[in-house]
Amino acid sequence: MEGSIATADPGPDRAAPRLPRGIGATVRAALASFDPRWLSVGFAVLGALVYVLSNPERQNFYNHFVWQADAFLNGRAWIPWPVESGPVQNGYFQDVYPLAGEAGRGLIPFPPLPAVLLMPFVAATGLGTNAALLAALLGGVNVGLAWRLTARLTTDPLVAVLATLFYGFGTVAWYAGMLGSTWFLAHVVASTFLLLAITAALDAERSGAAEDGAPRTLVDRRQFLAGVLFGLAALARLTTIFAAPFFLFVGGGGTLHRRGLSAGLGAGIPVLLLLAYNLAATGQLFHPGYEYLYGHEYRPVPDGLLAQLVPALQGITYHPGEWTLQDPRYLPQNLVIMLAWLPQVRPECGLALLDQACPLLQPDRLGMSLILTSPAWLLAVPVVRRDLRRRIVLGSALAFGAVAVVNLMHFSQGWVQFGYRFSNDFAPFLLVLMTLGLARYGVRRWTVVLVAVSIAINGWGVYWGIVLGW
Repeated sequence: MEGSIATADPGPDRAAPRLPRGIGATVRAALASFDPRWLSVGFAVLGALVYVLSNPERQNFYNHFVWQADAFLNGRAWIPWPVESGPVQNGYFQDVYPLAGEAGRGLIPFPPLPAVLLMPFVAATGLGTNAALLAALLGGVNVGLAWRLTARLTTDPLVAVLATLFYGFGTVAWYAGMLGSTWFLAHVVASTFLLLAITAALDAERSGAAEDGAPRTLVDRRQFLAGVLFGLAALARLTTIFAAPFFLFVGGGGTLHRRGLSAGLGAGIPVLLLLAYNLAATGQLFHPGYEYLYGHEYRPVPDGLLAQLVPALQGITYHPGEWTLQDPRYLPQNLVIMLAWLPQVRPECGLALLDQACPLLQPDRLGMSLILTSPAWLLAVPVVRRDLRRRIVLGSALAFGAVAVVNLMHFSQGWVQFGYRFSNDFAPFLLVLMTLGLARYGVRRWTVVLVAVSIAINGWGVYWGIVLGW
C-alpha cells in the first residue's frame, strides 16, 4: 500500500469511440503550447466571468460574514442584532445565536474564515460590502485551482480541461459561487483551501519520490503545508475536517505514519485557533450556537414529503427533543435527497423548460439528486471499484465517504438549494476520482456528452435559482 500513487493514465477503454483524431490532436497541441500557470489564470478568469455574469443583480441579502468582519474590525466577536432600522439591517437574519442577558447582541455560529477574508473589504466599504461578489470572484479562482489539481492527475491535458470544466460549471460549485449568500460563501472558501491542500499533497508526494534515498526528518515540510491548508478549510466548513484520511494516504513523507503526522501537525494549527476563538467568544470549546439553531431553525422537510417518493421513510422528518443535532437516524431521508430526489414535474406544461409561468421541469427547493444534477460524477464509480488499492483512490474515497456521512447525519438537508449544496464539502476529493475515471476512458464522445449534460443541467439550475429568488 506504500507504493507510488502513480498518476499516469491507466489506459483508455479502446472499445469506446474517440473524438475525431484531428480535433483531439489539434486541441492537445494548442494546450501544450501554453504555460500551465497561464492556463490556470485563464480558467480562473473564465470562471469569475461566468459566475459574476450569471447573477449580475446579486442581492447580497444574507451577508452574516460582513457583519462578523465588522465586529472583528471593532475588536469584538458579537454583532448587533436584530438591527431593524437604518440603511443596513439584519433583523431578518436566521442562524444567529442571541446572547443571553445581552439584548441586541448575537453571535454567528459559523467558523470565521470567510469573515476574516472579508475584513479588508469591510474596512474599505463598511457594512455595504458585497460578500456575494467576493464569492463569485473566489469561485472563479477555484476553477483555476481545479485545473492545477486535475493537470497533476493525468498525462492528457484534454482530460484535465474537461474535468476542470465539469467542476467549474457542471457541479453545484457554479450555483454556490454565483449566489454567494452566507452558507454558499462558506462552501466557496472551504473549496479554495481544499483544492490547494490536495494539490499541495500531490506535489509533496512527487517531491518526496524525487528525493528517495535522502535523509528524512520526522516531519515532511511539504505535507505539513498541505495540512495547514486543509485545516484552514475547516475554518470555513467544519465538516471538511473529516476528509483527513486523504492525507494519510497521499502526500510527502514516504509512510502512512509520517504523512499523517506531518499533515496532522499542520492541520492542528488552524483547528486549535478555531477552538481558541470559540472559547474566547462563547466560553466553550464547541460553539453552542449549533444546538440553539437545532431547536429554533426553520425545518424545510414537511412531514410525509419524503414518503411520497419512498414509502418506507414515512414519519422520518425532524424530531426535536428526540434525535440529536447529528444523528444517524437522519441518514435515510438525507440520502434520498442526495441521490434520488427529483425535480418538480408538470406534464401539462408541455416541453417548456424555462417558462416561468408553466415549466415542464423545475428544481425542488428541497434539493435534487447529485446523479441528476452532475451525471459525470458517475465516472468516479469504476475507479473505486477497480483501483481501490491505489493510495490516491483509497484516500479520496475515504475522504468523500467520511464527509458525506457526517453531512447526511445532519438534521438539515441544506435548506433551500439547487442540487445538494453539502456536496461542495467533498467535491474536490470526488473530483480526483472523477478525473482518474475520465483519464481511464479518455476524452470520447460519451464522456464529453456526460460533462456537457452536467453543465447544461447546472445552467438550468442557476437560471431557476435566480428566477425563484433562492
